[in-house]
Amino acid sequence: MSVRNQILHYKKHLADNVHLVAVSKTKPNDLILEAYEAGQRIFGENKVQELVEKEQSLPNDIEWHMIGHLQTNKVKYIAPFVSLIHAVDSIKLLEEINKRAKNNNRVIRCLLQLHIAKESSKFGLNKEGILEILESKFSNVSIVGLMGMATFTSDEKQIREEFKYLKGFYDELKEQHPGFSILSMGMSGDYDIAIEEGSNMVRIGSSIFGSR
Repeated sequence: MSVRNQILHYKKHLADNVHLVAVSKTKPNDLILEAYEAGQRIFGENKVQELVEKEQSLPNDIEWHMIGHLQTNKVKYIAPFVSLIHAVDSIKLLEEINKRAKNNNRVIRCLLQLHIAKESSKFGLNKEGILEILESKFSNVSIVGLMGMATFTSDEKQIREEFKYLKGFYDELKEQHPGFSILSMGMSGDYDIAIEEGSNMVRIGSSIFGSR
């Protein structure tokens, strides 16, 4: 199925409240444009250099999301334009985002990453770390929700439990933080489970653009 048809498929089958992030990392501009022409506007990248290059050469109404692990020394390159940073996993990173956003007269939207997987290789904060960050004040950062990545496993029960844990914490925080509006969980292999468990933003790459 073509990129265009895959985008149309997801637009038809995802509920109106579920935002689709087309993960375009490593993919050429012509495939991104094919998705764009099918109506897709939100694209996700995980490498800063690639993200900067694509932002400069593709339509300016694209909403670029940084979905990978972000190093503090790379924030300055994406601060002028990034729409949402998905994986904030330390207060140090958030302080740098705030600083660079201020330099660009912007408020940058961010998601805090909760570590929910059984794999230690995955990044993310624990609950205490997230609560500590939410007690801090940042003038040029808007924390709009949470994100998390489930364990890479075929055990659907485990995946579902991890997503349920994240959704429960999101609901708790939303009561005190009404600005929370995004729960980003679910990728090509598990997005359907994530949506059933309450996700309203899914990151899908290989199912749209083909395997890498």
